This record gives sequence, structure tokens and C-alpha cells, in this order.
Amino acid sequence: MSEPAVSMLRPAKRAASAPAPRIFDQTDVGGSSDAAKARLEVLRARYAGADALTLLRGAIKTEFPGRITTVSSFGSESVVLLHLIAQIDPSVPVIFLNTGKLFGETLRYRDRLQDRLGLTDIRAIRPHPDDEKALDADGTLWSRDTNACCNFRKVLPLRRAIAGFEAEITGRKRFQTAARTGMSPIELNGPRFVINPLWDWSLVDLKNHILTHDLPRHPLVEDGFLSIGCMPCTQRVKDGDDYRSGRWAGSDKDECGIHENVEGDGI
Repeated sequence: MSEPAVSMLRPAKRAASAPAPRIFDQTDVGGSSDAAKARLEVLRARYAGADALTLLRGAIKTEFPGRITTVSSFGSESVVLLHLIAQIDPSVPVIFLNTGKLFGETLRYRDRLQDRLGLTDIRAIRPHPDDEKALDADGTLWSRDTNACCNFRKVLPLRRAIAGFEAEITGRKRFQTAARTGMSPIELNGPRFVINPLWDWSLVDLKNHILTHDLPRHPLVEDGFLSIGCMPCTQRVKDGDDYRSGRWAGSDKDECGIHENVEGDGI
């Protein structure tokens, strides 16, 4: 699709819409228990200074065996975390949010990585059809209210899919957004532990890992899409711009809401 054709699908500039209810705003999602907070401190001490692979191996094999998952967008950087996980246990469940608005290249990239890395449990989830019919029957909600669109296409489906897991692995990094600069390698999200093995990796670290291990890149990266989400809300990044500036361009939005923490620290 040519750039003019893509641009016609997106608003040029838009003000940030009012916040929609997030996954952790729900009344039945409680805070972290004292026992969980105490365990968090034990885990932080146990894995202090651990590299990404050591932290992942401990979380998957020792701390949360059979009770841990990861969420992947199969975007531009996803291959790094998935490669590390696959080295330890390729059967770790990978939750893939198929929002119904993804690039076709992302879907094909998912299939390619599944074959290349030997991932055995990719769980594709999507918005509930009743929500889609009630909230976005014409498919244009993204152009009017990006927060509400992210909420029913990402936040709510993920909430259903992740229920029952004790821990979640994320690919979040400190350098990505202002809200992530204070993140830690191990966090709590209500009752669920959050493992961030790439928390202190730089963009150079990610690129070097991909090159060293000859990992497949998302096909849109070479076309200037450096951080890849849903098609209507993802643009090419101009030379010199922040690599994530193509996400929700024209607004001050830089998070979809799935990583906001009930404790209020914006993970």
C-alpha cells in the first residue's frame, strides 16, 4: 500500500482522547497482597544483577514453572525476547493480541517466527465479537477515540487471556517511553508478577542481538516502520525522530494501556 493511501486512513493530528477504563481500573482487580510484596523483595534480591537469560531461566524453570506466560505483538523488537524464551522453554505460552487492525506483514511474521524459534504454544486472542459490534461496528473507533479502541481491542481480551497465570514476561525497556524509565526487572501488577528481562537493554543491544543470532526482522522495519502496532495508528518514522514516534502520531498517547499497573506506577 502506498504512503498516500495509508495516510488517508489516519487522522493527521488529533488531541489525546479522554482515558478509557483500563484493565486495572476494574473493581474486581485488587492490589498486591502483603505476601506478594514480600515475595517481590525476595525475588529482587535473589536476581539482583542477573542478566536477561538468567532472570528468564529462573522465572520460567524455578519461580513460576507452568504458571508464567508472555504477551507478544510480534512487532519490530519481539524476536529478541521470543528468542531468549525459546532457548529456555519453547512451550511457554505466548499470548498474541490479534486486534483485527494489524498489518498483514505482522501476521506472516508471527508464523515465520513460530517456525524459526520452534514456539509450540502461541495463543491468538481477539476482541469479543459482542464488544466489537457494540463499540466499533463500522471499524473506525480508532479515528475518534484511540484509548477506547485500545481498551476493547487489547486491554479487555488480554485480561481474559492472562487470568490464571501467576507471572507475565514482558519485552518492555526503560528507553521506550517516559513512563518506563523507572521500571525494574521484577515488578508486581496487582496479584501478578511481571518479569522484564530486557528492562535495561538499549536499541543498540537489541539490534546487536538480532545480528549476532541472525534472527528474522519484521518486514516493515526496512520500510521505515520502527515500532509496529495496529495499521491505522502506526506510521513510518522520519530520519532523526524517536523510533517510537510513529505510534499514535499527532497525539501525546504512547501506551495502549495493557501495561498500566494497579499500584499506579505506570508499568
